[in-house]
This record gives sequence, structure tokens and C-alpha cells, in this order.
Amino acid sequence: MNVVFAVDAIFAPLTGIGRYAHEVAIRLPLVEDIDSVQYLGMWGWMEAAGGFKRGADTGVSLQMNPVLTYLRRSMSKSVSAVEVYDGISERWRKRLLGRAKGAVFHSPNYFVPDHDGPMVATVHDLSIYRFPEMHPKASRRYFDLSFERSLKRVGALITDSETVRQEIIADFAVPPNRITAIHLGVSASFRPYSSQQVVEVLERYQLCYCGYMLAVATLEPRKKLDNLIEAYGFLPAQVRKKYPLVIVGAAGWLNERARKMIARGQEQGWLRYLGYVPQAELPKIYAAARGFAMISIYEGFGLPVLEAMASGVPVLTSDCSCLPEVAGGAAMLVNPLDLDQITAQLARLLTDDDWRCVAVSRGLQRAAELTWERCVRQTCAVYRSLVSAQE
Repeated sequence: MNVVFAVDAIFAPLTGIGRYAHEVAIRLPLVEDIDSVQYLGMWGWMEAAGGFKRGADTGVSLQMNPVLTYLRRSMSKSVSAVEVYDGISERWRKRLLGRAKGAVFHSPNYFVPDHDGPMVATVHDLSIYRFPEMHPKASRRYFDLSFERSLKRVGALITDSETVRQEIIADFAVPPNRITAIHLGVSASFRPYSSQQVVEVLERYQLCYCGYMLAVATLEPRKKLDNLIEAYGFLPAQVRKKYPLVIVGAAGWLNERARKMIARGQEQGWLRYLGYVPQAELPKIYAAARGFAMISIYEGFGLPVLEAMASGVPVLTSDCSCLPEVAGGAAMLVNPLDLDQITAQLARLLTDDDWRCVAVSRGLQRAAELTWERCVRQTCAVYRSLVSAQE
């Protein structure tokens, strides 16, 4: 089986979709019945000697061109730029794929070009349709141009959760047998660490072991960081002093209110915003936290919830969207719009030792069920079903 895997979503800083694409990309060459894997970037092929290198244990490793990364980020902010990109990329990528006729093409980021062969797309969520006001105009315009066109082209869709699978069936009338829900995985680097193992990273960020509440999220509206910050501010001053709220995440968009609240919390001494943290350091920042909170109003999966559970950290997350599905009974659930409830549950997460002990055990068990190897194995099963249908 020959596979073409799109890697245009893999660019720094590596967040949700880019992380998923990277984790799948590095494992595909290790699957036994895959004869070849080719990687299609934003503007051309990425060969083993260029963008990807075969590694001894991990299949391939990623090295991205910083110029292309800058270009991608700049273009994504302009409506006119995405319109131009859509027109050019449609023709250019079809031409590139001419050398891969018959190969399975998988886009891990919603959109597919025209291709003479089986095609798969991963749809992570429908937030841009359900909460359009929470997304930049350029992103909405690109979906208007490309998404439904891609749905018609693919032979199969993959979603990160059963929740999103059901949404696509309901909203776009896609036949259920064309969509497979495949949960994401968690890297083995996310695990419990002792206080001695995290000293260097904690010193770099001036953090204390088991001495902070952690939130990992891009600063965008649907993450509801503003509600988390406001609710945290209602905790007793001594609790906030002992366990400051630490936020890790890229700059994002449409976040003026959250930024003002972050600034105020930092001035008062009970909040720290670290911005984007390198992937190599993130697992230890997770593992050293007293607790983890993610109260998004909508997610396609919510990978940080799984990463926190794998790190042996008690989790508070939302009772809506796919987050209860991902947590699998191992997290404390809360209404992301109910500030009083959020505050009460934050207090319990920080202070209820009996609940914390149970939550850590259940979280580790849940995380052990969801690995990237499992995700890739199920993804390749979708490839095989398409190939078999064409034989």
C-alpha cells in the first residue's frame, strides 16, 4: 500500500492539529503493509533527505523550513491571501499528485486537493460552523471555499471523537459508514515525574513542584480562559497564593478580554502566563502541576486533557462537547459557563486529597488506553478499507 500524507499543517508553534499530523507522520513508515510514504508539504514534496529523516526508532523526524512557516502564518491572516492560496494550491497540488496516482492520500487537516486515488481527510471539529464568531474572517473564508468541496472528494473521513462524527452526520448528511471516529493518542513523554526529575525545567520558569494549577490552551475564545481566570480569582487569596494559575499556550486570536485578565492576574501575583512552551519541556510542566483545568465550550478532542491524565495530574474539564467522552470518567466535569460551579470545583480539585488520589489512578488508566500507535493502527485500517473497495 502506497500512502501520500499531507504535512502542511506541521509548522511552528506546533499545536493541536500540527501535533496530530506530526505524530501520525512519524509512525506511518513503521506500519508493515505500507510499502511507501510520501510527504506533501504546502508547496511541494518533502523527501527523506530534506524535510523528513528516517530515524532508528521513530520512523521519521521533522525539520521544517522557517521561511515556509512564516509564509504560512502570514497568509492565514488575510482573506484575500487565502482566496489566492486556494486557487493556486488547487492546481499546483493536483499537478504534484500526478506522480502518485493510485496512492492513498490522507490530509490530517480537513482539506484535500483533486487526486486520482483513494482519499481520506481528518475533520477535527466543526467549531468554525458552530461558533463562527470565535474564528478569524480568513479562516471562515477558507472553509467556505474548501470544506464541502473536500467532503465530496474523499472516500472516507476520520474524526477525533464520536461526538464530532455524529455532528458531521447531522450537519452535512455524510453517510455514517464513510466516517470513522479514531481517538488521538498521547506520547510516552507525558508521564509522572518525580520532583528531582523536573528541577531544571521548574527553575527555568520559576515554578514549584505541585505548587500551581495548570491550563494549556491557545488564547482563543472557545477555550473560555476568561471564565477560568475569573473563577480562579474568586478562590480565597491564600489558595491562589499557594497555587497560582499557570497558563501555557500560543498567542491565538480574538482574545482581548482574556489578555486583560491575564495582565491583571499577573499584577496581583496569582497568575503566570508562559506563552508557548517547547514540546521537550511541556511534559515536565504538566507532571509538576497540582491540577489541570480545561473548560472549553467546544473541542474536537481536547488533547491536553489526555496529556494531563497521562502525567498523573487530576483534571477539571467541561461537561459538554466531546470532553466527557475523552475523559472517560476520569476527570471532574463542570459547566464552562457557570462561574460559581467552576470556582467550587477548582477548590475541590486543589484540596480534596481523597478525590485527587482516585482521579490520578483513573486518569493514568484512561491515558494508557489511548496511544498514538493505536491511533495510527486504526487510521491504516481506514486506508485498507478504501483500497479494498477499489479492487
